[in-house]
Amino acid sequence: MTAPVGVEAMNVYCGVAQIPVPALFAGRGLDPARLDNLMMRQRSVALPCEDPVTNAVNAARPLLDRLGPETVSRIELLVTSTESGLDLSKSVASYVHEFLGLSRACRVLEVKQACYAATGALQLAAGHIASGFSPGAKALVIGTDISLVDEDAAYAEPAMGNGAVALLVGDRPEVLTLDPGAFGLYSYETLDSARPGPTFDIADADRSLYAYLDCLSHSFRDYRSRVETADYATTFDLLAMHTPFAGMVRAGHRKMMREFAGTLPAAATDDFERRVAPSLVYPAAVGNMCSGSVYLALASLVDHADVSAGARVGLFSYGSGCSSEFFSGLVDARSARAVGAAGIAGHLAARAELSFDEYAGLLPATRRSLLPERDVVLEPERHAGLLARYGDRRDLLIRTGTKEHHRTYEWAVAGSR
Repeated sequence: MTAPVGVEAMNVYCGVAQIPVPALFAGRGLDPARLDNLMMRQRSVALPCEDPVTNAVNAARPLLDRLGPETVSRIELLVTSTESGLDLSKSVASYVHEFLGLSRACRVLEVKQACYAATGALQLAAGHIASGFSPGAKALVIGTDISLVDEDAAYAEPAMGNGAVALLVGDRPEVLTLDPGAFGLYSYETLDSARPGPTFDIADADRSLYAYLDCLSHSFRDYRSRVETADYATTFDLLAMHTPFAGMVRAGHRKMMREFAGTLPAAATDDFERRVAPSLVYPAAVGNMCSGSVYLALASLVDHADVSAGARVGLFSYGSGCSSEFFSGLVDARSARAVGAAGIAGHLAARAELSFDEYAGLLPATRRSLLPERDVVLEPERHAGLLARYGDRRDLLIRTGTKEHHRTYEWAVAGSR
């Protein structure tokens, strides 16, 4: 019998600050009638001293501390996925490897395919573990990004988040046991969104919506071609999807129930509340975390649904450009304990709440955080007040600048308690 493979542990970091979405709508003069379409309460906001390196390290560090040195020593593969790359050659993972203190006997690389990349990395890591070539080996996959949007993004601005999700992959899965061979793929070239430079994003909202829905349907069809008994309405006890904003997931689920189960809108709404809504609690408080998004949804699902008797979860991962995958796995009471140990709800509640003026004042410096500048000095004391307002006293990695093109970081104590 093939040994189980999947996610052994996970952790989430969504920054130290957030802004309520209604406050952002009011500050930008956006139509409040469209709030219901987003289904967003808050969005995480990056400080100028945060970047994809700090997000990744701050997500993974507590996870590694819980695991202990013996397990950490078996991490042979580190993969970071990001749209927020810092260099056209050097990977984000090289910095992350250093500040996590991982073994030098480790493969280190970065992957990119918009919001899909972490799932591609997870599946490649799972294949490495399942091969048995290195018995007992572990892999660490981290999806990490920051948002660069401002008022030019219009209604996309309130939907974008900040942060990272760290996944430990191995042969003793407690968070998610992957169903072997159960996946469906669908990919093609399109320009629905992109980041052509280190200071701005571009997006075609309509094209992105249609591509997401198209990929959801076709990736599930490919899944069904491999798992012939699969039924969208009955095979999966729960569902977690890439969440650009919660309202898009609601629209996608309604489409799938109509297309694959012939379900009327009222019944589809009931099914959404039962199988999907628990996955949206955290995403609605964070915004789109890019490749970490579907795993934030998974964490939300495990924390807010009853999985004690065991449940099969259908997961959908989408990345602009575009690439997508529908796959599945099992969760149970062990999952609830493992995700609960991460204290995600407490972390989100501890974020400092920004006023609109505070938020707008941060944007110019934050938008420069990915620029390849030769020498930059960031003064940590400029953001010490916001770090102190974070309600969870802990060590956080922050960026201090760049010296001769080499980024510099230091550990700081955040929180007032």
